[in-house]
Amino acid sequence: MTTAAQKRTTTRSVALDAAQRRALRNLRLQRAGVYALAILIAVWILLPIWLIATMAFSTQADVYAYPKQIIPVPFTTATMDFFLNYAGILDATLNSVLVALITLVLSTAIAVPAGYAISRYIFPGRNSYRLIILAVRAFPIVILAVPLAVAFLQWGMFDKVYSVALMHTALTLPTTILVVSSVFASVPVEFEEAARVFGASPARAFVRVVFPLVLPGIAASAIFTFVMSWNEVFAATLLTVRNRTLPALILYTLNKSSLQFQYAGGFFMLVPSMIFIFFIRRYLFNMWGQITK
Repeated sequence: MTTAAQKRTTTRSVALDAAQRRALRNLRLQRAGVYALAILIAVWILLPIWLIATMAFSTQADVYAYPKQIIPVPFTTATMDFFLNYAGILDATLNSVLVALITLVLSTAIAVPAGYAISRYIFPGRNSYRLIILAVRAFPIVILAVPLAVAFLQWGMFDKVYSVALMHTALTLPTTILVVSSVFASVPVEFEEAARVFGASPARAFVRVVFPLVLPGIAASAIFTFVMSWNEVFAATLLTVRNRTLPALILYTLNKSSLQFQYAGGFFMLVPSMIFIFFIRRYLFNMWGQITK
């Protein structure tokens, strides 16, 4: 009996060890699959950026050569100089920066109180209001841009930097409001109530308690607003003629420009967005529950 029991125990132990090994092997395979997918996505995103950056600092002969080189050898700024010396590039860049900053300020200034009201107060039609906001964002840009172009012509606002900023604000505001309202909803209302119990006014409770907690979310929405305004091209092309933004000017000259201009223009448009996100990435990580220095 003892020998039979020992055999059964040994058999169960062997089966358990085999099951554990299979589970560990499956876990490793799943983890390897996730890593492989992440690497594939990263390569898919970074490879075009690397190609554009390489060609932007290559010689004219290397730009037209095939296959494309991986590292710009010899390294030269001739391609970027060719792009920057093109007529109107610096003025268009300044227009893009001004439009993006105005859009960021307007969108954030409107979205913060709107998002706070949606997340904190119960009023008739609140859910319908959210749906209407989202529905506006679902409209094609042409539906908003064409009537606005006609209205701006009638009001004397056509071909102005601030008119493009107003259009970009209309495009980014719905998503910004929804993001900010979700961030406010993640902060327990008990924090504000506790601050008011200890004598803080509603405004002071918001500024000292709630606002620091929602700042990462507001920063994330600001990133979205800035990048979307910087990259938007259709409305900027339709609403401007002389005061074009950088994407609108590049699109306008794309069919008659050289490869040097196209690669340098693509790299020049990438740099501000990447720098802006780099400096504000800590707010994104904090919003996602990570800490970075």
